[in-house]
Amino acid sequence: MSIKRYKAERIVTLLRQIEVGIANGKTTPQGCKEVEIMIQTSYRWRKEYGGLKLNQAKRLKELEKENTKLKRLVAEHGYYAPDARERCSLVRHMSHSGHFHRR
Repeated sequence: MSIKRYKAERIVTLLRQIEVGIANGKTTPQGCKEVEIMIQTSYRWRKEYGGLKLNQAKRLKELEKENTKLKRLVAEHGYYAPDARERCSLVRHMSHSGHFHRR
């Protein structure tokens, strides 16, 4: 069995089909079998996409992609918070040792 990748819109549509089947008296396994996905997949999708409309699911995926790009940029350019803490502690140390004086 090959691994299929579904877009967010398709996932929401499949979840809606399963919900309609359950409302009509089918069990969750029967609904999953109709849309050809595993039961565990439906639970995972429901956890992530449950209650979202198509446009909301699409926006969620766009934001996740943007977040990934931003994280990559931060990693590439070396913006790392512990460095900032080290600089702050150095400044504090220098101010206490008399290197900086207040006016």
